[in-house]
Amino acid sequence: MTSLHEPPSDLVCSARGCTHQADFGLLWNNPSLHTPERRKTWLACGDHREHLSQFLGTRGFLREVVEVAQLRA
Repeated sequence: MTSLHEPPSDLVCSARGCTHQADFGLLWNNPSLHTPERRKTWLACGDHREHLSQFLGTRGFLREVVEVAQLRA
């Protein structure tokens, strides 16, 4: 079975300059570029989850937030 998201190879928070371990995966897509089922992945530590979610959400890109352990499934 093919995964609908692209799990990252490095589990460090995606926030600029952050080196903390990621706790969450923010699954997103840009509807003007990606098919509806396509998911890109940003990672977030607890401190940056809200900020990164808001950034993607404001643009209409955020689809789902999952625990990072779900990305390894």
